[in-house]
Amino acid sequence: MDIAWPDFAAALGLLLVIEGLLPFLNPTAVRHLLAAVATSSDAALRIAGAVSLVSGLAVLWLARS
Repeated sequence: MDIAWPDFAAALGLLLVIEGLLPFLNPTAVRHLLAAVATSSDAALRIAGAVSLVSGLAVLWLARS
């Protein structure tokens, strides 16, 4: 399986656009969110990371099939 570098670059660019939307639109909410994340337990962060990872893989799988 060859990695299509233009697709990878486009996906990375889209990720940066999406991640930049919330801080641009509502920086105060982002500060509160980051403060809440900073006080979360390691287990809660791992669960959130696992859910995000599996969701992302599912979206990729659905988009490519």
